[in-house]
Amino acid sequence: MTNVVAIMSMSLDGYVADANDGVAEVFDWYFSGDVEVSTASTTSGMTFHVSAPSADHLTRLQAEVGAMLTGRRTFERADGWGGQHPWDVPAFVVTHDVPDGWPRPGSTVQFVTDGIVSAVARAKSAAGPRSVGVHGGKTIQQCLDAGLLDEIHIDLAAVLLGSGVRLFDHIASAPMVLGNPTVVAGAGVTHLRYPVHAS
Repeated sequence: MTNVVAIMSMSLDGYVADANDGVAEVFDWYFSGDVEVSTASTTSGMTFHVSAPSADHLTRLQAEVGAMLTGRRTFERADGWGGQHPWDVPAFVVTHDVPDGWPRPGSTVQFVTDGIVSAVARAKSAAGPRSVGVHGGKTIQQCLDAGLLDEIHIDLAAVLLGSGVRLFDHIASAPMVLGNPTVVAGAGVTHLRYPVHAS
C-alpha cells in the first residue's frame, strides 16, 4: 500500500518559514555535519552535509519516496526545481491554474487543478509501491483535513523563530491524536515520524 507522508522542516515553536517567507533557519541542519548526502537527481547538483544519523535518515527517506505532492507556493519558492524535483521523482503541484510557461518539455513536474483528492490519487499512482511525500503547509493541512495522510514526518530544527508561517494553524479536524513517534536525533535537528490514526 502506498503511504502518504507529510515531510517538513519546522522550528521548535512550530514555524516552517519566517515572517519574510524565508526558510534558511529551519533548513540549517542540512549543512550542520560532515557526511555528504547527494540528492537522487543528477541535474540538481544539490548535496547536503549532515550528521551521520541524519544521513541515514535522509538516505532511507529518499529511497522510500516515489512521488512528491506540493502546493503552488512551495513550487514557486523552489523555482519549479528547474523542472525536475531533486529527489528524481515525479512532482505533482496542487494549483488553481497552471503557471505560464508550464508544463515544460522534459519536465517531471505535473499540475493538478481539480483538488487535493485528485492530486493524491495521481501521486499515489505515480509512486507505485513507494510513498508519496507531501511538502508545503497548506497542502499538508488539506491532506490532514481530507483524511489522506498516513504519517507526519517533522524535521524539528533547533531554532525558535518567534513568528512566521505555522504548519498546523488551520487544522479543521483538530484535536487529532497521533501515534507514537519514531525519533532520530541529529545535529541541530530531531527527526520525528508520527503515524496518523484513521478517524
